[in-house]
Amino acid sequence: MHSKALAPEYQGALTKMSVNSSLTDVLAEGVRHLREAELSGSQQEVARCGLAVAEAHRRLGNVTEADRAWKASYRSARSAGDLGAMAWALWSGGTLARQRGQLRLAFRLLGLAADMGKRGGDIVARGYSLAGLAETGRIQGDYRTVAALHEQLLAEARARGEARHTVWALEGIAQIHRNTGSLDTALAMFEEAAELAGNADDRRGRAWALRGMADIISLRNDPERALALLAEAELTCRDMKLSSALAYNHKMRANVLFRAGRYEEARGMYEEALAEFRAMTEPRGEALARLGLVKSLARLGRDRDDTAADLHELRRTLSRIGLLNARDMVDKAYAELGVTPVDGGTDGESGRR
Repeated sequence: MHSKALAPEYQGALTKMSVNSSLTDVLAEGVRHLREAELSGSQQEVARCGLAVAEAHRRLGNVTEADRAWKASYRSARSAGDLGAMAWALWSGGTLARQRGQLRLAFRLLGLAADMGKRGGDIVARGYSLAGLAETGRIQGDYRTVAALHEQLLAEARARGEARHTVWALEGIAQIHRNTGSLDTALAMFEEAAELAGNADDRRGRAWALRGMADIISLRNDPERALALLAEAELTCRDMKLSSALAYNHKMRANVLFRAGRYEEARGMYEEALAEFRAMTEPRGEALARLGLVKSLARLGRDRDDTAADLHELRRTLSRIGLLNARDMVDKAYAELGVTPVDGGTDGESGRR
């Protein structure tokens, strides 16, 4: 039996904020309570309220403000000697680093957060930090290393009845199955995640699950159903001001249109997603949207040499970020578009896995 979804990152005076609260509301309340905590002189409360401010800024795409806020939260937590609050601040910083494409920093901060959560006896902070490590590895494409950790975290979340964490783990494992070709298994897990999120009133989790379902349904040549699922998810993204989720929703919409041969529509949607990713300084999403845009323009008759040059630049960008799976997608694009790589397919890092 799973409980209703909770938002453990909303702490201190913000514990009553719902997981479905608009991020602009969370930010406003967080700033208000943070000022009150600063006046009261409670460093522990400053740290807890500052965490909500950091997370709201991060999810709204305000990366500079988010970076400043999580560091301030950590300093206050350290001043108060609150190991649990220190762990949560490090988790927020690690999650922000991943969002910004700084994967090495993400691994370091999330590892520190998991250790701090263990030392402080905060099992939720430790669980979220381990989940962050697993997600960072999955995004990087290192499935062999993180698959077992995903399964472990899923089992723990089910045992504790934590709906939101169960949904996250299901979606992560489903994405691994999708990227390794087990589409039936992936779809079943995304569907389970969507149902569970709906029952637990986890609108954000459901929006991400619908995006995963749409991806696979599109691969099975049912674009209209896929687009309908994305339209449903987009309503949640807009209602909750989920800037990053909305941008990824738009990128997936473009993917669906591209697969359906609707290249002009796909081009426009990739451009919209690209602008959204750039506005929030999210290099991974930006690179993936650029890849889709290059492919769309190629299908619309763009010069092959220009296409090859753009793919070469993208491959170098993805190599720097360390996204192994996404980098392989560029290699596949060469073959799909019948384009000869600028340098024969090497960038000086192709042998490093």
